[in-house]
Amino acid sequence: MIRLKTLALLTCFLLLCTYKMAVAQNADNPGDYMTSIANAQGEMNKKYMAYVSAAAHGKRLKKVEKMRQAAIESITQSKYNTIGLPLYQGDNSLRQKTIDYINFCYKIFNEDYAHIVNMEEIAEQSFDEMQAYLLLQEKTNEKLKEANDNIDKAYKDFGAKYNVKIVEGDKSELGAKMEIASKLHRYHDQVYLVFFKCNWQDGQLTKALNNKKLNDAEQSRNALLKYAADGLLALDSMKSFMGDPSLAVACRQALQFYKKSAEVDIPKQTDYYLKQENFEKMKKAFEAKSESDRKKEDVEAYNKGVKEINAAVNSYNQNINLTNNTRNQAIENWNNAEKNFFDTHMPYYK
Repeated sequence: MIRLKTLALLTCFLLLCTYKMAVAQNADNPGDYMTSIANAQGEMNKKYMAYVSAAAHGKRLKKVEKMRQAAIESITQSKYNTIGLPLYQGDNSLRQKTIDYINFCYKIFNEDYAHIVNMEEIAEQSFDEMQAYLLLQEKTNEKLKEANDNIDKAYKDFGAKYNVKIVEGDKSELGAKMEIASKLHRYHDQVYLVFFKCNWQDGQLTKALNNKKLNDAEQSRNALLKYAADGLLALDSMKSFMGDPSLAVACRQALQFYKKSAEVDIPKQTDYYLKQENFEKMKKAFEAKSESDRKKEDVEAYNKGVKEINAAVNSYNQNINLTNNTRNQAIENWNNAEKNFFDTHMPYYK
């Protein structure tokens, strides 16, 4: 019912390729040394971005996992490439900090990724689980960003130490795509949580109704009504991504359905269950009497009850069919909007 964007994460890889060293090409030059350190990691970022792109664009799971493994292998290779570089005039600071950073990336892609995958299995069990799941991804990205900031500082410190002028020019194509991917996921997750909270609560409400637990259904109905109203207000602050309002619009339409359902449709369903319960009581009392003991008033009351419950059944069936169809359409619209959103804005990278 809901397509999770669970594989496309960790969007803050090193972007040292955005810097240019304003020095001549010379093997003994500190600027060239810095460039060689950065180039040793270039393939790591490319493989990672290809993995993010494949996951976001709904490629087959086997292919996505294969690309994740390729990204891990490229991290390992980048480490070996960096280890293979010499010290600069006996100074190991930049080289070692870069190796430490690559080791950190390797840990993130293995241990942290495994934790995220484990949480994915229970994420849909409740809103709190889903929120924790997305928060873990966010915190992991924050750790990567902090590591990225630290290695960025290491480059600047090294450059300052050896009087290398670092020109911060326009981002490379890869750097620009990775920045878009990071912003896209932050926006998507904000909107998605609003949608998921109502979607999950609607599922709890449906479950309670199917089990004819009317008290539970009423509690779920009130919660859904509140979540939908709160969500509609929250969407006012996340109207669009890069001028594209489609994801927020689809979420708003879904929440409008949930709100109307809680206000109008669900009370009709619970009213039917109450009528059905009362009719069953009357029927049981009527059938408990022998035909000779049944008065005219008893027969008339029973026949009236049959007529009313038959009418209630027809009304219930119409209402439930309309509600289910509208719900399915709202969810389908969301899924389509989500897919189109990623297809439109997530950069393609191979």
